[in-house]
Amino acid sequence: QVQLVESGGGLVQAGGSLRLSCAASGSMFRFRSMGWYRQAPGKQRELVAEITSGGTPNYADSVNGRFTISRDHAKDPGYLVYLQMNSLKPEDTAVYYCNLLLIGRNYWGQGTQVTVSS
Repeated sequence: QVQLVESGGGLVQAGGSLRLSCAASGSMFRFRSMGWYRQAPGKQRELVAEITSGGTPNYADSVNGRFTISRDHAKDPGYLVYLQMNSLKPEDTAVYYCNLLLIGRNYWGQGTQVTVSS
């Protein structure tokens, strides 16, 4: 049974920084990618950033250059992923969800709130 545990959300002023962490436990067999999505009130859930099994990061245009996703190389692929968020804007306010994609299976964390005040 795969579990995802997120941490690191909170309240920050515009221009500030936060770092989100996501720890995955369980079988990572057939790992595809791991990353972060977000959902703001009244909006659809959207991809923020992901890192593939080959280590390639992908970013939404809205966060490219401000956010950095990384993986803990001390652990097996996908077990621990970070999202460093810099130069935060009020429009980054949302619930952020960790996502783990295995071939044939998709897992979500419980979500962590990020609020950016202007």
